Amino acid sequence: MNVPARVITFVNVGHFIDHYAMLIFAAAVIVMGPTMGMTYSELLPYATPGFIAFGAGSLITGWLGDRWSRRHMMVIYFFGIGLSMIAVGLVQTPLQLGAALFSIGVFASIYHPVGTAMIVSYADKLGREMGINGVWGNFGVASSALVTGVVGQFLGWRWAFILPGIVTLAAGVAFMRGVAHEDRSGFKQAAAQSRVAKSDMWRVILALLITVIAISTTFNAITVALPKLFSERLSDLTHSPALLGVIAACVYVFGALTQYNIGRMIDRYSLKAVCVPLSFVTAPFLYFAATLSNVSLIVVAIGIIIGLFGQITVNEAMVGKYTSEEWRSRAYAVRYFVGFSAAGASVGLVAWLYDQGGFMLMLHSFSALCILVIVAALILPPELPAAKAS
Repeated sequence: MNVPARVITFVNVGHFIDHYAMLIFAAAVIVMGPTMGMTYSELLPYATPGFIAFGAGSLITGWLGDRWSRRHMMVIYFFGIGLSMIAVGLVQTPLQLGAALFSIGVFASIYHPVGTAMIVSYADKLGREMGINGVWGNFGVASSALVTGVVGQFLGWRWAFILPGIVTLAAGVAFMRGVAHEDRSGFKQAAAQSRVAKSDMWRVILALLITVIAISTTFNAITVALPKLFSERLSDLTHSPALLGVIAACVYVFGALTQYNIGRMIDRYSLKAVCVPLSFVTAPFLYFAATLSNVSLIVVAIGIIIGLFGQITVNEAMVGKYTSEEWRSRAYAVRYFVGFSAAGASVGLVAWLYDQGGFMLMLHSFSALCILVIVAALILPPELPAAKAS
């Protein structure tokens, strides 16, 4: 019999690995360029197929999680993404690089529809567990920039992929031994505590769709571009890749704190009460970041990360609250298909906007996009107690 706390811990570790693996390239590409004879804007698009697979693959993996086994899918996830990271560290040509990054995206697509559904199924308090799960993912993002910078500087960029690949394989062995195939008949459905009126579900779907597209696109663009942005705009402070990784990691810590606190608020207040004030954070900070550098940029970057990571926690809880157990992986699959497909397109968009007008044009463009998040928050209907929803 699976112990909920143990299952949730393993799934949280998987969240850390998922975001870590997807963002190693974003930090390593800065030092990979010279060794492969390519510029930043030439090399970055090789990550696009992987990010597209990250989203598109979730439709299949979510369906398999519901119809087959979430536990078995997570075993495949750990071993597949671990071997794929090692493969990136062994590539010799740009084509091989694109194929290996694509493989990371394929296996990474398993985590969110399957792992998040497992969190919801085993959680006693949805908001708290979603917030903690978000913290693990956030530390994956932060650690990726930090560790990749340090390892890349002292051991070379190849080991920045190989070492976490080996650790992930070890985590896969531990998961396979510690978690059994799930029996869903006894799940308490902790998420099903509140609903909206059926006549208002279209507003939930519309608000979620708008927010997911805007936030996922912006989130991925910022996490991909942040190492390069800091290397350009923090030049008066440092040129060390390792120290830049430390600064980026410290910025992401604020996102982790935000996700934890937003998760606790979701257990106490309605989603709309949390979502509306949060929606006003991201757009203005993105706008001001376009012209800032050094310490002022770091401060504003913290505001951007707070807005993005807080909104992601709200989106996760929204799907968990309003879907039943038997459909949950597929509901998350659709959410991540839309979100990560938009995010995949953002990689090429970052490269194009950077060529056209540098980071000023890029940040102003994503600031405009995030105005839609405010609209979506205002569209979201109020919640009703579960017994009254009809």
